[in-house]
Amino acid sequence: MSLLVLYCFLKKSVRNEVKSVSAKRKQAIGYIRTSSAANVGEGKDSDRRQRVAIERFAKRAGYDVVDWFEDAAVSGADAIDARPGFSAALARIAGNGVRTIIVETSNRFARDLMVQEVGFSMLKGLGITLIAADSPTSFLDDGPTSKLIRQILGAVSEFDKAMTVAKLKGARDRKRRLEGKCEGRKSYAERDPELVDTARWLRHNVEGRPYSLRDVAAGLAGYGYVTPSGQHYSASAVASMLGE
Repeated sequence: MSLLVLYCFLKKSVRNEVKSVSAKRKQAIGYIRTSSAANVGEGKDSDRRQRVAIERFAKRAGYDVVDWFEDAAVSGADAIDARPGFSAALARIAGNGVRTIIVETSNRFARDLMVQEVGFSMLKGLGITLIAADSPTSFLDDGPTSKLIRQILGAVSEFDKAMTVAKLKGARDRKRRLEGKCEGRKSYAERDPELVDTARWLRHNVEGRPYSLRDVAAGLAGYGYVTPSGQHYSASAVASMLGE
């Protein structure tokens, strides 16, 4: 085989290999985080919304999402290596060679600014690319301008969360001042006023000495008032009903 033919053969092989690599879709892992237990479970749309946003971006950018990892009810201020879901994602990456993680937004990766920067630096040191679906370049460029923008976005997110927490606290305080109570389990009087009225009636003794709490519990059972498990109320539960 002449030198010219060999050169053409090698050139064609390299060209075909380049085409093959360029045609192959990139692989990524999707990461979802919900910060509150109130956003987790059936009927909640936080994780579904995040998944849809990640899938849409991946489709546009030519990625195949090969696996999903989630941290449910995990604060954005928690270090990334302390999160079970993210730790599992890193283990998956170590095992299969995928080097890209896609999140819905930068604050889904970390809401706390310090955690965000430390986590980003750690992933970069491991050769892992982090992409936010709503702003694909926010984690790709580590130049001064992009870093400043990323920090500003993180600071805004942190401030927004602090304002939300403050507003909720203010609303709870106002309700507590007006109603005397805002959170926690409802009292027996709130749940079943008739139960409490019956307990008070049973506690009263015409001879002047009140019946014992256990006697009241037995009396309540006689009227069909028992615990959800079908047992007599305890003496402490009766005392709570009576406010004693």
